[in-house]
Amino acid sequence: MATIMITGASRGLGLEFTRQFYHDNWKVIATCRDPGNADELNSIGDVNIYPLDVTHEKSVASLADKLRGETIDVLINNAGIIGQREGFGNLNYDIWAEAMETNVFGPMRVAEAFKEQVLSSEKKQMIFITSRMGSITEANPNAYVYRSSKAALNMAVKCLSIELETKGLIAVLFHPGHVQTDMGGQAAPVTARMSIEGMKNQIVALTRGDNGCFLSYDGEQIPW
Repeated sequence: MATIMITGASRGLGLEFTRQFYHDNWKVIATCRDPGNADELNSIGDVNIYPLDVTHEKSVASLADKLRGETIDVLINNAGIIGQREGFGNLNYDIWAEAMETNVFGPMRVAEAFKEQVLSSEKKQMIFITSRMGSITEANPNAYVYRSSKAALNMAVKCLSIELETKGLIAVLFHPGHVQTDMGGQAAPVTARMSIEGMKNQIVALTRGDNGCFLSYDGEQIPW
């Protein structure tokens, strides 16, 4: 049985990732900041649920130590925040720093901590949930905080994909679409189920040739 670990699993995309992979008979390690207040997550079934705050080094290190010896075929770095929506002239640098901590440092901290568990597995996959709003090519003059944090994550993951390529790592960035979640709003055109189905179907078919790719949930290759 293949094992998948998912961060930010208590709601939205992370919750739907957990549902779908669990129902596909994967061993699921689901993490969130407060499992005691994650009723939907706890109701899914025989899922291994652990507390994890990706912004706190001790929290990440503690879980990595607890899961030492576990093989993780697919690590999904999903936890993230939107930050501030206002543009130039109204930027809040504390909020910007918080977004960088959660959206960039968090997933990279988790990737470093769980590197050995992933590389010792059969699939050796690290998946990072990003956004096409982090594409430099498709830049627009709004959402400075979110766009810059996702652009930074994209570069970090691209570097990671190159550095660990010889170890067999497959590191892939996924844009989930504009999804009906707390972050995307209920007017968004894509449901969480549609988004996760699209990404899941690609994840299970990834090969080493996909390492370092920036993909959409619908299979589109997104320009950097």
